[in-house]
Amino acid sequence: MNYKFNKRLKDLPQSIWKLLNQIDEIKGRWVGGATLNPQALGRLKKSTLITSTGASTRIEGAKLSDEDIEKMMRGLTMQKFSNRDKQGVRGYYELLDNVFNSWKHIPFSESTIQHFHKELLKYVDKDKLHRGEYKKVENKVHMVNDAGKSIGILFDTTPAFLTPKKMLELMEWVKENLETKEFHPILVIGNFLVEFLNIHPFQDGNGRISRILTNLLLLKYGYPYMPYVSHEKLIEDNKADYYVALRRSQKTIKKENEDITMVRVFTKDSTGTS
Repeated sequence: MNYKFNKRLKDLPQSIWKLLNQIDEIKGRWVGGATLNPQALGRLKKSTLITSTGASTRIEGAKLSDEDIEKMMRGLTMQKFSNRDKQGVRGYYELLDNVFNSWKHIPFSESTIQHFHKELLKYVDKDKLHRGEYKKVENKVHMVNDAGKSIGILFDTTPAFLTPKKMLELMEWVKENLETKEFHPILVIGNFLVEFLNIHPFQDGNGRISRILTNLLLLKYGYPYMPYVSHEKLIEDNKADYYVALRRSQKTIKKENEDITMVRVFTKDSTGTS
């Protein structure tokens, strides 16, 4: 048990519990009253795949619109992916599609995360040397503008030599708490994501992997509507607030009074970095 992580989830503001109640009300209505037919759900899932892929890759500076992605994926087997944007989009789309279709059979483990990283970047030529491997050199989290250029460093990350140890500790804590149910699952998942981004275990692709893992974890722990809504689009539409909230929370990590709620900024107008 990692009591540092537990401490972060104690004494949360009332606004967090209000949001959690609202989310669980939506979940209850979906589970109890979803009446769309399979054909409609299939169309909605395909639309979400395109929207989420476009949003998640544009957050990192890709330039393909949802319309571009839809056209590209329609001719997937015939398409030659010659640039990094197209290669990255294809990897994200295929990986997210696999999560939506097979999440019940995908274990949440370090090997799964490393496999996801390999699958995410499998078409990106420049990343072939570090696909599926934890970082070997230090990295930083940058704020990226719409042109894909860094406009500032958000925070430093865990040193490369400590990354395997920190990932092991984090994974053990998540598994234990999702099994014991001491904390609300969204709190556990949220803490995992904040810590994962603080570690930044891979040389590149950490933000995209974090968003894929958000879908997987929420599906595995009781939120079946994830294939039909795009949390990636929510982040894209609130990108500036997201960066501010992420930086504010990360600045408190390892301090006496850690605050990972992000509620003060990111939930202001709405209900995650390279």
